[in-house]
Amino acid sequence: MRAALEEARSAAASGDVPVGAIVVQGDAVLARASNRTVRDQDPTAHAELLTIRAASAALGSWRLEGCTLYVTLEPCAMCAGAIVLGRVSRVVIGAWDPKAGMAGSIGDLLRHPRLNHRPEVAGGVLEDECGALLRDFFAARRRTDFVDTPPGAG
Repeated sequence: MRAALEEARSAAASGDVPVGAIVVQGDAVLARASNRTVRDQDPTAHAELLTIRAASAALGSWRLEGCTLYVTLEPCAMCAGAIVLGRVSRVVIGAWDPKAGMAGSIGDLLRHPRLNHRPEVAGGVLEDECGALLRDFFAARRRTDFVDTPPGAG
């Protein structure tokens, strides 16, 4: 999770929402990425999707069986779908996302009983640190938006 937090800090430094992810198989890190939606102007450039793509390329297979995805924020529906389709064996989550999380917060796509693959899910790993990074990022953004927006604008 510490490596995923490094990636999340990289995202924040680039103006993206600070979410980071890594995919490991055994002791080997196959892929690591941070959110790049702003940098790439791509709504699908979430850390989870980028790491899944890179890990699949590293393995030469779309099946990530035996792999663990560490992510600093509970996956959204898009990312949860990719995790299921990629057959990721285990997902370790930092902070929960009560607004968009699909690993138990607003829904649970990862463990939905009608799907053919359900990864093991562990949550709350370094939760305070992961959550603080997100809270600080959005608090700073709100302060900047408030200062940069003239009264009556917007």
